[in-house]
Amino acid sequence: MREAAQTPVVGIVGSDGAYGRWLRRFFEQRMGLRVLGHDPADPGSDPPERLLDQAQVLVFATPIRHTPGLIADYVARSAGRERGRLWLDITSLKQMPVEAMLASQAEVVGLHPMTAPLKTPTLKGRVVVVCEARLAAWRPWLQELLDALQGEYVRAAPAHHDRVMALVQAMVHATHLGQAGVLRSFAGELGGPAALMPYRSIGFEMDAAVTARILSLNPEIYADIQFCNPHTGEMLARLAAQIAGLQGLVERGDEAARAEFRAQYLDGNRQVWGEAAMADGSYTFERVGYLLADLTETRSLSVHLPADRAGSLRTLLHVFERHGISLSSIHSSRTPAGEVHFRIGFEDGADVDTLRAAAAEIDRDGLGRVLESP
Repeated sequence: MREAAQTPVVGIVGSDGAYGRWLRRFFEQRMGLRVLGHDPADPGSDPPERLLDQAQVLVFATPIRHTPGLIADYVARSAGRERGRLWLDITSLKQMPVEAMLASQAEVVGLHPMTAPLKTPTLKGRVVVVCEARLAAWRPWLQELLDALQGEYVRAAPAHHDRVMALVQAMVHATHLGQAGVLRSFAGELGGPAALMPYRSIGFEMDAAVTARILSLNPEIYADIQFCNPHTGEMLARLAAQIAGLQGLVERGDEAARAEFRAQYLDGNRQVWGEAAMADGSYTFERVGYLLADLTETRSLSVHLPADRAGSLRTLLHVFERHGISLSSIHSSRTPAGEVHFRIGFEDGADVDTLRAAAAEIDRDGLGRVLESP
Protein backbone atom coordinates (compact mmCIF):
# COMPACT_ATOMS: atom_id res chain seq x y z
CA MET A 1 0.00 0.00 0.00
CA ARG A 2 1.31 3.44 -0.94
CA GLU A 3 1.97 5.93 1.82
CA ALA A 4 -0.72 8.55 2.28
CA ALA A 5 0.00 11.78 0.41
CA GLN A 6 1.03 14.69 2.60
CA THR A 7 -0.73 17.26 0.38
CA PRO A 8 -3.37 15.24 -1.43
CA VAL A 9 -5.73 16.35 -4.16
CA VAL A 10 -9.29 16.21 -2.82
CA GLY A 11 -12.26 15.20 -4.95
CA ILE A 12 -15.77 16.09 -3.80
CA VAL A 13 -18.73 14.22 -5.22
CA GLY A 14 -21.67 16.57 -4.76
CA SER A 15 -19.52 19.70 -4.87
CA ASP A 16 -22.43 21.96 -5.85
CA GLY A 17 -24.48 21.07 -2.78
CA ALA A 18 -24.49 23.32 0.27
CA TYR A 19 -22.00 21.21 2.23
CA GLY A 20 -19.99 20.46 -0.90
CA ARG A 21 -19.44 24.18 -1.48
CA TRP A 22 -18.53 24.70 2.16
CA LEU A 23 -16.05 21.81 2.03
CA ARG A 24 -14.46 23.13 -1.14
CA ARG A 25 -13.80 26.50 0.50
CA PHE A 26 -12.47 24.76 3.61
CA PHE A 27 -10.04 22.48 1.78
CA GLU A 28 -8.81 25.27 -0.48
CA GLN A 29 -8.64 28.15 1.98
CA ARG A 30 -7.92 26.48 5.32
CA MET A 31 -5.81 23.53 4.20
CA GLY A 32 -4.33 24.87 0.96
CA LEU A 33 -5.31 21.81 -1.06
CA ARG A 34 -6.24 21.43 -4.70
CA VAL A 35 -9.89 20.42 -5.01
CA LEU A 36 -11.75 18.73 -7.85
CA GLY A 37 -15.52 18.63 -7.81
CA HIS A 38 -18.19 16.63 -9.56
CA ASP A 39 -21.90 17.18 -9.17
CA PRO A 40 -24.30 14.80 -10.94
CA ALA A 41 -26.60 17.76 -11.69
CA ASP A 42 -23.85 19.89 -13.28
CA PRO A 43 -22.50 18.60 -16.60
CA GLY A 44 -19.83 21.33 -16.51
CA SER A 45 -18.21 20.01 -13.31
CA ASP A 46 -15.15 17.77 -13.26
CA PRO A 47 -16.04 14.33 -14.63
CA PRO A 48 -15.92 11.32 -12.27
CA GLU A 49 -12.98 9.89 -14.21
CA ARG A 50 -10.87 12.95 -13.33
CA LEU A 51 -11.67 12.58 -9.63
CA LEU A 52 -10.86 8.88 -9.67
CA ASP A 53 -7.64 9.43 -11.56
CA GLN A 54 -6.26 12.43 -9.67
CA ALA A 55 -7.86 12.65 -6.21
CA GLN A 56 -6.12 10.85 -3.34
CA VAL A 57 -8.99 11.79 -1.02
CA LEU A 58 -12.55 11.30 -2.27
CA VAL A 59 -15.44 12.84 -0.31
CA PHE A 60 -19.10 11.95 -0.94
CA ALA A 61 -21.34 14.92 -0.05
CA THR A 62 -24.55 13.78 -1.73
CA PRO A 63 -28.21 13.31 -0.70
CA ILE A 64 -28.71 10.43 1.74
CA ARG A 65 -30.85 8.24 -0.49
CA HIS A 66 -28.49 8.56 -3.48
CA THR A 67 -25.19 8.12 -1.65
CA PRO A 68 -24.90 4.29 -1.47
CA GLY A 69 -25.69 3.93 -5.16
CA LEU A 70 -23.25 6.67 -6.15
CA ILE A 71 -20.52 5.08 -4.06
CA ALA A 72 -21.17 1.71 -5.70
CA ASP A 73 -20.84 3.37 -9.11
CA TYR A 74 -17.51 4.90 -8.11
CA VAL A 75 -16.28 1.54 -6.81
CA ALA A 76 -17.03 -0.03 -10.19
CA ARG A 77 -15.48 2.87 -12.12
CA SER A 78 -12.35 2.95 -9.98
CA ALA A 79 -11.67 -0.76 -10.46
CA GLY A 80 -8.89 -0.91 -7.87
CA ARG A 81 -7.26 2.47 -8.53
CA GLU A 82 -8.52 3.59 -5.13
CA ARG A 83 -6.16 1.25 -3.31
CA GLY A 84 -3.97 3.29 -0.96
CA ARG A 85 -6.32 6.26 -1.05
CA LEU A 86 -8.91 7.60 1.42
CA TRP A 87 -12.68 7.68 0.88
CA LEU A 88 -14.96 9.71 3.15
CA ASP A 89 -18.65 10.49 3.27
CA ILE A 90 -20.50 13.19 5.24
CA THR A 91 -24.11 11.98 5.01
CA SER A 92 -26.50 12.02 7.99
CA LEU A 93 -26.70 8.20 8.03
CA LYS A 94 -23.63 6.03 8.18
CA GLN A 95 -24.23 2.29 7.90
CA MET A 96 -25.17 2.03 4.23
CA PRO A 97 -22.62 4.59 2.92
CA VAL A 98 -19.79 3.05 4.94
CA GLU A 99 -20.72 -0.47 3.78
CA ALA A 100 -20.73 0.78 0.20
CA MET A 101 -17.28 2.37 0.59
CA LEU A 102 -15.92 -0.81 2.17
CA ALA A 103 -16.61 -2.57 -1.13
CA SER A 104 -13.70 -0.51 -2.47
CA GLN A 105 -10.01 -1.06 -1.68
CA ALA A 106 -9.63 2.44 -0.22
CA GLU A 107 -9.30 3.32 3.43
CA VAL A 108 -12.74 4.31 4.69
CA VAL A 109 -14.07 6.79 7.26
CA GLY A 110 -17.62 8.07 7.68
CA LEU A 111 -18.09 11.61 9.01
CA HIS A 112 -21.31 13.28 10.12
CA PRO A 113 -21.15 16.99 10.95
CA MET A 114 -24.17 17.51 13.23
CA THR A 115 -25.11 20.87 11.78
CA ALA A 116 -26.17 22.48 8.53
CA PRO A 117 -23.46 24.18 6.45
CA LEU A 118 -22.06 27.03 8.48
CA LYS A 119 -21.26 30.67 7.89
CA THR A 120 -18.04 30.11 9.85
CA PRO A 121 -14.78 28.90 8.25
CA THR A 122 -14.50 25.84 10.55
CA LEU A 123 -16.73 23.57 12.63
CA LYS A 124 -15.44 25.02 15.90
CA GLY A 125 -17.77 24.11 18.75
CA ARG A 126 -19.86 21.78 16.56
CA VAL A 127 -20.22 18.04 17.01
CA VAL A 128 -18.88 15.72 14.31
CA VAL A 129 -19.43 11.95 14.51
CA VAL A 130 -16.46 9.92 13.26
CA CYS A 131 -16.97 6.32 12.09
CA GLU A 132 -13.59 4.73 11.39
CA ALA A 133 -14.11 1.63 9.26
CA ARG A 134 -10.74 0.93 7.62
CA LEU A 135 -7.90 3.30 8.45
CA ALA A 136 -4.13 2.85 8.51
CA ALA A 137 -1.76 4.97 6.40
CA TRP A 138 -4.20 7.89 6.28
CA ARG A 139 -4.65 8.14 10.06
CA PRO A 140 -2.18 11.05 10.52
CA TRP A 141 -3.78 13.01 7.68
CA LEU A 142 -7.28 12.36 9.03
CA GLN A 143 -6.16 13.75 12.39
CA GLU A 144 -4.77 16.80 10.56
CA LEU A 145 -8.18 17.24 8.93
CA LEU A 146 -10.02 16.93 12.24
CA ASP A 147 -7.64 19.39 13.89
CA ALA A 148 -8.24 21.89 11.08
CA LEU A 149 -12.03 21.47 11.30
CA GLN A 150 -11.85 22.27 15.05
CA GLY A 151 -14.96 20.22 15.80
CA GLU A 152 -16.04 18.37 18.92
CA TYR A 153 -15.65 14.70 18.01
CA VAL A 154 -17.49 11.58 19.08
CA ARG A 155 -16.55 8.18 17.67
CA ALA A 156 -19.14 5.51 16.95
CA ALA A 157 -19.81 2.39 14.91
CA PRO A 158 -22.02 3.11 11.88
CA ALA A 159 -24.92 0.95 13.11
CA HIS A 160 -24.93 2.62 16.54
CA HIS A 161 -24.74 6.04 14.89
CA ASP A 162 -27.89 5.37 12.86
CA ARG A 163 -29.87 4.20 15.90
CA VAL A 164 -28.84 7.34 17.78
CA MET A 165 -29.80 9.54 14.81
CA ALA A 166 -33.34 8.17 14.96
CA LEU A 167 -33.57 10.03 18.29
CA VAL A 168 -31.22 12.99 17.88
CA GLN A 169 -32.42 13.93 14.39
CA ALA A 170 -35.51 12.05 13.22
CA MET A 171 -37.40 12.36 16.54
CA VAL A 172 -36.61 16.06 16.92
CA HIS A 173 -37.71 16.81 13.37
CA ALA A 174 -40.83 14.66 13.66
CA THR A 175 -41.85 16.33 16.92
CA HIS A 176 -41.50 19.83 15.51
CA LEU A 177 -43.20 18.96 12.23
CA GLY A 178 -46.04 17.48 14.28
CA GLN A 179 -46.27 20.72 16.23
CA ALA A 180 -46.35 22.64 12.94
CA GLY A 181 -49.25 20.48 11.80
CA VAL A 182 -51.17 21.16 15.02
CA LEU A 183 -50.58 24.91 14.67
CA ARG A 184 -51.78 24.72 11.07
CA SER A 185 -54.96 22.96 12.18
CA PHE A 186 -55.73 25.81 14.61
CA ALA A 187 -54.67 28.63 12.26
CA GLY A 188 -58.23 29.27 11.05
CA GLU A 189 -59.42 29.81 14.61
CA LEU A 190 -56.43 31.43 16.34
CA GLY A 191 -54.15 32.58 13.53
CA GLY A 192 -50.79 31.28 12.46
CA PRO A 193 -47.50 31.34 14.38
CA ALA A 194 -47.11 35.11 13.95
CA ALA A 195 -50.46 35.67 15.69
CA LEU A 196 -49.41 33.43 18.58
CA MET A 197 -45.93 34.88 19.08
CA PRO A 198 -47.10 37.88 21.18
CA TYR A 199 -48.26 35.29 23.77
CA ARG A 200 -44.97 33.38 23.64
CA SER A 201 -43.24 31.58 26.45
CA ILE A 202 -39.53 30.89 26.17
CA GLY A 203 -40.26 27.26 25.34
CA PHE A 204 -42.75 28.15 22.61
CA GLU A 205 -40.36 30.67 21.07
CA MET A 206 -37.50 28.15 21.00
CA ASP A 207 -39.73 25.42 19.52
CA ALA A 208 -41.06 27.87 16.94
CA ALA A 209 -37.49 28.81 15.98
CA VAL A 210 -36.52 25.15 15.46
CA THR A 211 -39.67 24.52 13.42
CA ALA A 212 -39.06 27.59 11.29
CA ARG A 213 -35.48 26.46 10.70
CA ILE A 214 -36.65 23.03 9.52
CA LEU A 215 -39.27 24.52 7.21
CA SER A 216 -36.81 27.01 5.70
CA LEU A 217 -34.11 24.53 4.66
CA ASN A 218 -33.92 21.84 1.97
CA PRO A 219 -37.00 19.59 2.35
CA GLU A 220 -35.23 16.63 0.76
CA ILE A 221 -32.79 16.46 3.67
CA TYR A 222 -35.60 16.16 6.21
CA ALA A 223 -37.48 13.63 4.08
CA ASP A 224 -34.39 11.44 3.78
CA ILE A 225 -33.69 11.61 7.53
CA GLN A 226 -37.19 10.23 8.16
CA PHE A 227 -37.48 7.75 5.29
CA CYS A 228 -33.92 6.43 4.90
CA ASN A 229 -33.20 5.56 8.53
CA PRO A 230 -34.46 2.01 9.19
CA HIS A 231 -34.92 2.85 12.88
CA THR A 232 -37.34 5.75 12.34
CA GLY A 233 -40.44 3.55 12.36
CA GLU A 234 -39.66 2.15 15.81
CA MET A 235 -39.02 5.64 17.16
CA LEU A 236 -42.25 7.03 15.73
CA ALA A 237 -44.24 4.14 17.20
CA ARG A 238 -42.81 4.80 20.66
CA LEU A 239 -43.38 8.56 20.28
CA ALA A 240 -46.97 8.01 19.20
CA ALA A 241 -47.54 5.68 22.16
CA GLN A 242 -46.28 8.33 24.58
CA ILE A 243 -48.58 11.01 23.11
CA ALA A 244 -51.52 8.62 23.02
CA GLY A 245 -50.90 7.66 26.64
CA LEU A 246 -50.88 11.30 27.69
CA GLN A 247 -54.07 11.94 25.74
CA GLY A 248 -55.76 9.05 27.51
CA LEU A 249 -54.79 10.34 30.93
CA VAL A 250 -56.00 13.86 30.16
CA GLU A 251 -59.31 12.53 28.86
CA ARG A 252 -59.80 10.54 32.07
CA GLY A 253 -59.01 13.66 34.10
CA ASP A 254 -59.38 12.15 37.57
CA GLU A 255 -56.90 12.19 40.45
CA ALA A 256 -55.68 8.72 39.58
CA ALA A 257 -54.87 9.90 36.06
CA ARG A 258 -52.98 12.88 37.47
CA ALA A 259 -50.99 10.60 39.75
CA GLU A 260 -50.18 8.32 36.83
CA PHE A 261 -49.11 11.37 34.79
CA ARG A 262 -46.71 12.46 37.51
CA ALA A 263 -45.32 8.97 37.95
CA GLN A 264 -44.83 8.18 34.27
CA TYR A 265 -44.17 11.50 32.55
CA LEU A 266 -42.38 13.41 35.30
CA ASP A 267 -40.92 11.15 38.01
CA GLY A 268 -39.98 8.29 35.69
CA ASN A 269 -38.31 10.58 33.20
CA ARG A 270 -36.47 12.47 35.94
CA GLN A 271 -34.85 9.22 37.05
CA VAL A 272 -33.51 8.55 33.56
CA TRP A 273 -32.27 12.11 32.99
CA GLY A 274 -30.51 12.36 36.35
CA GLU A 275 -29.87 15.42 38.48
CA ALA A 276 -26.76 16.60 36.60
CA ALA A 277 -28.37 16.47 33.15
CA MET A 278 -31.50 18.22 34.41
CA ALA A 279 -29.44 20.97 36.05
CA ASP A 280 -27.32 21.50 32.93
CA GLY A 281 -30.36 21.56 30.66
CA SER A 282 -32.25 23.95 32.92
CA TYR A 283 -29.26 26.29 33.00
CA THR A 284 -28.99 26.19 29.21
CA PHE A 285 -32.70 27.02 28.99
CA GLU A 286 -32.19 30.03 31.26
CA ARG A 287 -29.21 31.26 29.22
CA VAL A 288 -31.17 31.03 25.98
CA GLY A 289 -34.04 32.82 27.69
CA TYR A 290 -31.74 35.69 28.64
CA LEU A 291 -30.51 35.90 25.06
CA LEU A 292 -34.05 36.01 23.67
CA ALA A 293 -34.92 38.75 26.15
CA ASP A 294 -31.85 40.75 25.09
CA LEU A 295 -32.86 40.49 21.45
CA THR A 296 -36.18 42.24 22.21
CA GLU A 297 -34.46 45.41 23.44
CA THR A 298 -35.97 48.32 21.53
CA ARG A 299 -32.81 50.44 21.72
CA SER A 300 -29.90 48.65 20.12
CA LEU A 301 -27.08 49.10 17.65
CA SER A 302 -25.72 46.55 15.17
CA VAL A 303 -22.14 47.03 14.02
CA HIS A 304 -19.78 45.15 11.71
CA LEU A 305 -16.09 45.47 12.57
CA PRO A 306 -14.17 45.24 9.27
CA ALA A 307 -10.77 45.10 11.03
CA ASP A 308 -10.51 41.54 12.33
CA ARG A 309 -7.76 42.08 14.89
CA ALA A 310 -7.25 42.03 18.63
CA GLY A 311 -8.50 45.16 20.35
CA SER A 312 -11.11 46.12 17.72
CA LEU A 313 -14.03 45.45 20.03
CA ARG A 314 -12.36 47.28 22.91
CA THR A 315 -11.90 50.35 20.69
CA LEU A 316 -15.57 50.19 19.70
CA LEU A 317 -16.75 49.96 23.29
CA HIS A 318 -14.57 52.91 24.25
CA VAL A 319 -16.75 55.09 22.00
CA PHE A 320 -19.77 54.39 24.19
CA GLU A 321 -17.71 55.04 27.31
CA ARG A 322 -16.71 58.50 26.01
CA HIS A 323 -20.36 59.31 25.33
CA GLY A 324 -21.40 58.14 28.81
CA ILE A 325 -23.56 55.30 27.45
CA SER A 326 -24.13 52.16 29.53
CA LEU A 327 -24.56 48.83 27.72
CA SER A 328 -27.15 46.27 28.82
CA SER A 329 -26.09 43.45 26.48
CA ILE A 330 -23.73 42.53 23.65
CA HIS A 331 -23.97 39.54 21.32
CA SER A 332 -22.19 38.47 18.15
CA SER A 333 -23.54 36.60 15.13
CA ARG A 334 -22.57 35.87 11.55
CA THR A 335 -24.36 36.92 8.38
CA PRO A 336 -24.87 34.54 5.43
CA ALA A 337 -21.75 36.15 3.92
CA GLY A 338 -19.75 35.26 7.04
CA GLU A 339 -19.37 38.77 8.50
CA VAL A 340 -19.31 39.03 12.28
CA HIS A 341 -21.91 41.48 13.56
CA PHE A 342 -22.15 42.77 17.11
CA ARG A 343 -25.60 43.61 18.45
CA ILE A 344 -25.31 46.00 21.38
CA GLY A 345 -28.35 46.64 23.57
CA PHE A 346 -29.06 49.64 25.81
CA GLU A 347 -31.58 50.42 28.52
CA ASP A 348 -34.96 51.73 27.35
CA GLY A 349 -34.19 55.08 28.95
CA ALA A 350 -30.97 55.59 27.01
CA ASP A 351 -30.90 58.96 25.22
CA VAL A 352 -31.54 58.39 21.52
CA ASP A 353 -29.62 61.47 20.38
CA THR A 354 -26.55 60.37 22.34
CA LEU A 355 -26.78 56.86 20.82
CA ARG A 356 -27.04 58.35 17.34
CA ALA A 357 -24.00 60.55 18.00
CA ALA A 358 -21.99 57.49 19.03
CA ALA A 359 -23.16 55.61 15.93
CA ALA A 360 -22.12 58.53 13.71
CA GLU A 361 -18.66 58.58 15.29
CA ILE A 362 -18.23 54.83 14.69
CA ASP A 363 -19.08 55.28 11.01
CA ARG A 364 -17.09 58.49 10.57
CA ASP A 365 -13.87 57.22 12.16
CA GLY A 366 -14.00 53.88 10.32
CA LEU A 367 -14.13 51.85 13.53
CA GLY A 368 -17.03 49.85 12.15
CA ARG A 369 -20.00 49.87 9.84
CA VAL A 370 -23.25 50.66 11.65
CA LEU A 371 -26.03 48.45 10.32
CA GLU A 372 -28.90 49.34 12.62
CA SER A 373 -29.23 52.24 15.02
CA PRO A 374 -32.02 53.77 17.16
